[in-house]
Amino acid sequence: MAETTAGVGRFKANYAIERKIEPFYRGGKAQLDQTGQHLFCVCGTKVNILDVASGALIRSLEQEDQEDITTFDLSPDDEVLVTASRALLLAQWAWREGSVTRLWKAIHTAPVASMAFDPTSTLLATGGCDGAVRVWDIVRHYGTHHFRGSPGVVHLVAFHPDPTRLLLFSAVDTTIRVWSLQDRTCLTVLTAHYSTVTSLSFSADGHTMLSSGRDKICMIWDLQSCQATRTVPVFESMEAAVLLPEEPLPVLGVKNSGLHFLTAGNQGILRVWEAASGQCVYTQPQMPGLRQELTHCTLARKSGLLLSVTADHNLLLYEACSLQLQKQFAGYSEEVLDVRFLGPKDSHIVVASNSNCLKVFELQTSACQILYGHTDIVLALDVFRKGWLFASCAKDQSIRIWRMNKAGQVACVAQGSGHTHSVGTICCSRLKESFLVTGSQDCTVKLWPLPEALLSKNSAVDSDPILLQAQTTQRCHDKDINSVAISPNDKLLATSSQDRTAKLWALPQCQLLGVFSGHQRGLWNVQFSPMDQVLATASADGTIKLWALQDFSCLKTFEGHDASVLKVAFVSRGSQLLSSGSDGLLKLWTIKSNECVRTLDAHEDKVWGLHCSKLDDHAVTGGSDSRVILWKDVTEAEQAEEQAKREEQVIKQQELDNLLHEKQYLRALGLAISLDRPHTVLTVIQAIQRDPEACEKLEATVLQLRQDQKEALLRFCVTWNTNSRHCHEAQAVLSVFLRNEAPEELLAYEGVRPALEALLPYTERHFQRLIALFYCVNLDLSCGANLFTPKILGNPWPTRISTVETHAHPCPQLEIPRALSSTQ
Repeated sequence: MAETTAGVGRFKANYAIERKIEPFYRGGKAQLDQTGQHLFCVCGTKVNILDVASGALIRSLEQEDQEDITTFDLSPDDEVLVTASRALLLAQWAWREGSVTRLWKAIHTAPVASMAFDPTSTLLATGGCDGAVRVWDIVRHYGTHHFRGSPGVVHLVAFHPDPTRLLLFSAVDTTIRVWSLQDRTCLTVLTAHYSTVTSLSFSADGHTMLSSGRDKICMIWDLQSCQATRTVPVFESMEAAVLLPEEPLPVLGVKNSGLHFLTAGNQGILRVWEAASGQCVYTQPQMPGLRQELTHCTLARKSGLLLSVTADHNLLLYEACSLQLQKQFAGYSEEVLDVRFLGPKDSHIVVASNSNCLKVFELQTSACQILYGHTDIVLALDVFRKGWLFASCAKDQSIRIWRMNKAGQVACVAQGSGHTHSVGTICCSRLKESFLVTGSQDCTVKLWPLPEALLSKNSAVDSDPILLQAQTTQRCHDKDINSVAISPNDKLLATSSQDRTAKLWALPQCQLLGVFSGHQRGLWNVQFSPMDQVLATASADGTIKLWALQDFSCLKTFEGHDASVLKVAFVSRGSQLLSSGSDGLLKLWTIKSNECVRTLDAHEDKVWGLHCSKLDDHAVTGGSDSRVILWKDVTEAEQAEEQAKREEQVIKQQELDNLLHEKQYLRALGLAISLDRPHTVLTVIQAIQRDPEACEKLEATVLQLRQDQKEALLRFCVTWNTNSRHCHEAQAVLSVFLRNEAPEELLAYEGVRPALEALLPYTERHFQRLIALFYCVNLDLSCGANLFTPKILGNPWPTRISTVETHAHPCPQLEIPRALSSTQ
């Protein structure tokens, strides 16, 4: 029935990966180029380069040793990128082309922990975990300086902004050392911090340096005298401090052209301080929800952009003069727990990972929006029918409803709490945007009606979230509730639990209608069929079961996953199932035949999230491997491609028949070889041999072929030669090759050696058969019997029909040895 309808009604046969959202930053250094167009960040063994405008990954740079990258730096002129790996190798990259221009040993006895270019982009300083600081001439390719004496890991190096002063600064724990490149000595040691120094920043004139530390202070240094001029308490552990341009910035509270700096620390808020007074003049507004501490902050002065990095690997790009958020990048999603399509046309996806924030990605542009609101890990998501509203639930025992506007911006519009444990599953009403149901580890479900104010089109976007109140609370199971599902008509509720059962309830009062029992382990997911009165359950016993809603009986069981089945979804108008499991596999099942028609392997760990688009032509999955994969239904495309191939084959076959009829053997043989069908080529050879001038025609045709066509013909000869019925044609073609091609030319053919190895044993077998037939004929001659005249050796001689099978005639091209011919 489903195959007769078009589009979504057809049975699906295959999905293909359309795109992946993978981790591109897992901590460490992140840097913008001077134009603000490219973002560089470390991810394991690679340095990833992103296009800031689109958020798309442009290129990944990986050293030949395939070891983790410990640090990198981009030259001030944006031309040279240098990376350092754990294998103690330094690589110099032409990063726009993605090629290594130079690779050399770092000479450090431990991995390089930090590096920095000088303002001229000609010198590179590296600080190692061995306490050494080395300086390299990037242009002339040699080491210029080696500074010893630091008693620990050199986690910061920086050149003085004035290249004429030839000063290098390095930080080890609480101390800052100043090295003279001219004198090759340590000029002084700056000791004012009581904890690790985390950043160094210089004023435009080069007379002042700012240092920050985890001792909750920032120090202002006079580089003329190398003395501290001011200590600014910032009341939080600092990870970075940046000196701002010395110009008024009224939006940030900078009213004069004095020295001001911006700080980023463990409170997750950017602050602006006045150096002269030590006062905080601007504090970034606190976003709702728990913020992660900031681990990195850098300023691209030419582009006027500020980059900050959070502890959960989110990268935030601000306009430096106003701290207005411009871009957000989710570098690492850890374990993806759930994923959903958003928007009326499924233009976005929302991802819940092992974090308290949600990430919304626009599929077309890769733009990301990070949503704060929950205070603990978000566990589950669901979307209302129209796609503008979606709901989330978390370990903080709360639920939130979010609205996306036509511009793709998402805001929290409602929130509710009432469960006494983590809320692990949530489901929105299907028919109308009227209510939602949640299930919790407290073994209860709650029904939450949506207030009219929430659905009103006139509701203010910037207003505070509406508080939701639960209308119904029902204890449903004896163990954790893992999944809830609402029927397409909003009248039934299904729940599944770790107690190995699923239950059916009548809404809105949550009256128990029946219990589905039969799984051997806990149930992870439950789903209603969109077309039939059928329920699907996915269990930790590795099976999927279909149940009848009328009598609660098990209709079918699908076995195929090697581990727990975590999610199941109906596709193809309820005629097929798509499932995901702990084995990292997706499986496509046809319900009528109980057959798994396709297994998709793209994840490396558990696949927790699975959702299908409204048009049923895409699916999205998310797993513990931090990957979000968008799948496209390619059934129709593959069928169309297959049909086109069949039609092309028919056309070519007809053309081949016409060419043979017209005795255009060269074109016919070339066309047959292009079809890559040995039997069709054999047919052409046989047609040539039926010609009165067979030998001349065959030789002329074969010799006019291109070399690639001759190579293909030689491969086909190997196939024909294995069969005694077709060996004649194979030996005829081989005879043409051996008589007209020089040995050097034959050896130049691709695959000629294995072809000859395959030809020899069968050729010897055919030759032995010819010898046996020859002796039988001679024996019959000596006995004198009924005569006939076979023309095997080219001249007739009398014999009688013997018991030898006459249909296996020896090949005329096999020459009889002289010893045998003499016995004639």
